[in-house]
Formats: sequence, structure tokens, C-alpha cells
Amino acid sequence: MHIAILYNRDHELLEDDPGREAREDVMRVASALSEALSRGDTHAEPLAVEGSRLEFVDLLARMQPDLVINLCESVAADARGEIIIPCLLDMLGLPYTGSPALSLALALHKDKAKELLKARGVSTPGFARVDRLEDVGLVDLPFPLIVKPAREDASVGITSDSVVHDRAGLGRAVEAVLRTFHQPALIEQFIPGREIYVPLLGNTPRRALPLTEIRFGKLFEDRPNIVTYAGKWETDSPDFQNTPSEPCLLEDPVLEARLVKTAMDAFAALECQDYGRVDLRVTPEGVPYVIDINPNCDLHPDAGFAKAARAAGIDYSALATRLVEIALERAHGHPTARRKGPGVARLPDPSNRNVLAGRGGGRNRARRSRASAE
Repeated sequence: MHIAILYNRDHELLEDDPGREAREDVMRVASALSEALSRGDTHAEPLAVEGSRLEFVDLLARMQPDLVINLCESVAADARGEIIIPCLLDMLGLPYTGSPALSLALALHKDKAKELLKARGVSTPGFARVDRLEDVGLVDLPFPLIVKPAREDASVGITSDSVVHDRAGLGRAVEAVLRTFHQPALIEQFIPGREIYVPLLGNTPRRALPLTEIRFGKLFEDRPNIVTYAGKWETDSPDFQNTPSEPCLLEDPVLEARLVKTAMDAFAALECQDYGRVDLRVTPEGVPYVIDINPNCDLHPDAGFAKAARAAGIDYSALATRLVEIALERAHGHPTARRKGPGVARLPDPSNRNVLAGRGGGRNRARRSRASAE
């Protein structure tokens, strides 16, 4: 079996990129999956999507892999480009892991995802979207509130100042998002309580892996209990050291079932596929609120999803293999799967000197990408 592992290599494009660490992590995930899957007659090779160039489309058309593992979370350091990748893979007629473009777009546009959850009766905090600073005065939500970029994930843009308690703080937090990220600000009711993650694996059937929970340390005794960007990515920071992810111990099976059902309903509402994670805030009374849906979540061996799989008795190699199996089962068995027509992919012109000079060989090009990633 030939597997292409598609990942974004764009963390070096912007000197002041506020999501640099998250983008750089994808390269390490691609390398880990390549090592886990390249056994026996299975060859898995990373293939980078670099900058805004779409050369990988021609390369994939030449390679015709049996499966593409889609790890792309951005294109040209822009998270909105994430949805382009599954669209192009659909055009090529190549099966791939993870959720389709619509699901990724809904999850990325957090206000739209929350509108859909609300319409489906899935509990999520009250919210508002603000596009202009002068519209802050129109927000009619009870404090405390949390402010975050409306088009990012991986805690990008979340700091200890994101939770606000008055109008002045709200204005400052919204202004920071608008200025730094050049996108709308999402304002949510802040839900005090536990932060619990529900990892989901499979389609029919879909199962919940063991739940995990963020344990907030002493640093957060006089601060809002939230996972900041530093807490997720900056390993030497006090935020990171005081927010370990640990197994969630729930003595109440009814509560656990409620959390899993809420996560399942949220995942289904966005029509997510294969694997992902739903983040919940749970009040002391046991009421769950969906605060984020993460299709195509982080698959690093040390990330929460792989840890949850290990807690279920699935080591990293077995998890990687299972993700491949799930994607192929869905792709080959889906009754509405489309067949590609002729001419959807433009193959490189053999007379082009760039192709003959080293841009052409699909497998060799992928190997060079892997070498550069390592």
C-alpha cells in the first residue's frame, strides 16, 4: 500500500505568526505517522504543502496513492486554507483521512458552528460575533465573557486576558483580536467548571475513547481556568506546566454518558468523519457545554488523542493503522461516493524543464519533502 501524508509546511512564512508553534508541530506529526505506518508492504511518505503553491496536486495525480492522510491545517500560514485540501483531493478522486471540506469550514467558522449546534439542541455557551470595535456596545451577554479569534483553533489568540469581567476589558480584548488576527472576534459566555475532552474514533460505529481532563495547577488559583496558547504550545511556560492533560475520572456513569452523547451530537451536527475531539466545559451541576469541535485533531504521539487511544489499549502504531482502515472503509463503502470525471487533474508537461530538472518524480519529490521535514 502506498500512502501519502499531506501536511502544511508554512511556519516560516510570517515572522510574527501568532500560530507558528502549532503550524510547526504538523511536520513532527507527519514524520511520526510515516514511521508508524511504513512497515512490510506499506510505504507512507510525507508530502509538504509549501506556501501558496499547489504543486502537490500534480504530484499526487502522478503518484496515485492508495490513501492520503490529510494533516493540513493551513495553507500559506492562513488557517482558512485548510478547507482547500479536501476539495482538491475530492477532485483528484483520492480517498483521504478525516473530515470533508464542509465540516472543516464549519468547525473553523466558530460562530457558524455554534449556530448549527444551537439549532440542533446541542448545549453551547451564549455568544456573539463582532466584526468592528464600535459594535462591542451591542453585545448583550452576561459577564464574565471570553474573547477569541473566530477563525482559529489550537488556542491561537487565547491569553490570560481573554476572559473579561466588564465593558472596558471586553473592548480591549476585542480590539486585540481585530488588530492581531484581522478577523472577527467571537465572544462567549465563560463557563466556570471542569474542562473535559471527548476523543471520538470511527464512523459506523463511532466510539468515544477514554475522556481526558485539564488539571489546572496553582498558577490558576487566582486566574480563569483556561488553556491559553502558551499553555498548549510553549513547553517552558508556567501556563504549560500548570495545565497537564490527565485521564478524566468520573464516578457518575450517567454524567459520563451525558458528556459522550453531547460530544457525539456535536460531531454529527457538523458531519465530521473518522476521528476528532470535542472540548466541553462542565458546570459543577454537571451541565456540559460544547466550546470547540476539533475535526482532524492533533495526531502527535504525545498529544491528547494518542494518549486517550493508549488508555484504551491502542498503541500509536495500531492507532495509525486503524485510522487508515477507517478511511478506506468509508471511502470504499459510501453509497454517495462520487467518481471523478476526466481531466480533473492537470499532469505536468514532460517538456517542462523544471519537471525534468527535479520537480517531476512524485515519489522522489515526496522523499525530499520528508528529508527536509526531518
